[in-house]
Amino acid sequence: MTTIATPSLADFRRVVIKVGSSLLVDSATSRKGSRLRHAWLAALAEDIAELHGRGADVLVVSSGAIALGRTVLGLPSGALKLEESQAAAAVGQIALARNWAEALSHHGITAGQVLVTLADTEERRRYLNARATTAKLLEMRAVPVINENDTVATSEIRYGDNDRLAARIATLAEADLLVLLSDIDGLYTAPPATDPTARPIPVVEAITASIEAMAGGAASEFSRGGMRTKIEAGKIATAAGAHMVIADGRVKNPLRAIATGARCTWFLTPSNPVTARKRWIAGTLEPRGTVHVDAGAARALRSGASLLPAGMKRVDGAFRRGDAVIIRDEAGREIGRGLIGYDAEEAQRIAGKSSRAIEAVLGYAGRATVIHRDDLALVGRDDADIAITASAQDLLDRSPQSLT
Repeated sequence: MTTIATPSLADFRRVVIKVGSSLLVDSATSRKGSRLRHAWLAALAEDIAELHGRGADVLVVSSGAIALGRTVLGLPSGALKLEESQAAAAVGQIALARNWAEALSHHGITAGQVLVTLADTEERRRYLNARATTAKLLEMRAVPVINENDTVATSEIRYGDNDRLAARIATLAEADLLVLLSDIDGLYTAPPATDPTARPIPVVEAITASIEAMAGGAASEFSRGGMRTKIEAGKIATAAGAHMVIADGRVKNPLRAIATGARCTWFLTPSNPVTARKRWIAGTLEPRGTVHVDAGAARALRSGASLLPAGMKRVDGAFRRGDAVIIRDEAGREIGRGLIGYDAEEAQRIAGKSSRAIEAVLGYAGRATVIHRDDLALVGRDDADIAITASAQDLLDRSPQSLT
């Protein structure tokens, strides 16, 4: 039987780490009042600093705001009404952000708070804004600490159900690894709490129906997402070109434990974030318009550059910012497809202008690029000319990328 090699934590360039409430909150005192586990957070910050120090980009998706806020407000244990959850989140988010900022600052790392809602990963304009903000924070070597904006949630809020949010963030940020720190050390053939014959699974090459059947329920009061949501997160992440690992977060320095061979489950992807994104742009989205470019822009695009306003000659179609468009050269040949950064009317107004003139023309300082090279798939390139199978298409349709 062939042994599948597991990835090394040191190999990844951009890592999203999901931390659940059950890890951050001291469950032993939760019924009297939830308290942050400062020593555990400090140890995790050490791990993050190690990754960050070797040049990796790190993003954190952190739960815990409601658990902390309910203590400050004196709310009882058990289920909360929606408005109580929102109030608890409003108070707890301040404490959560402060503690993350303090823990990371001990290592000279700046934390940036990013609050998102479901619409921010599904509505095209808001997705692009969130993506641009996250990219700028990473460019400036900050660590974004991301949480769902529970203060404005319009549906039931559930502790610890940030697995899928973390996968969406990994997709948005084009991460190549998603780490789900949990209160279990990976996927088992059956729920280990109820089945003594359950065996750990170190590597999952593909998420099949049999893998999904192995997922059980939640393991603690605070971690209500359970293995099922982790498997769903795995579908999203691996379809977007990111590996995923489920590991025991209860130990001190959990990332270091993964790196040194602690038991965990790796979910492998056959792709990478760039290739997955190019596939999606080239073969999944229906173009909403056409951008015609001059010869100089065509050469620049083929050499890997972004499309600037000066290179545009005209636009056709009624597209909106974030839509897919076809790019054609002066002979009418299709160069590629990309996600455009302006509405059709705005794009037409700045066509042929320099990037410095955007503010004068539109009345606001827009983005310097019309189509960024990361959002561009060129015709004939290996990373774009890839057929999408029905199963892969289904996963892409269910991922946040398909909604951008």
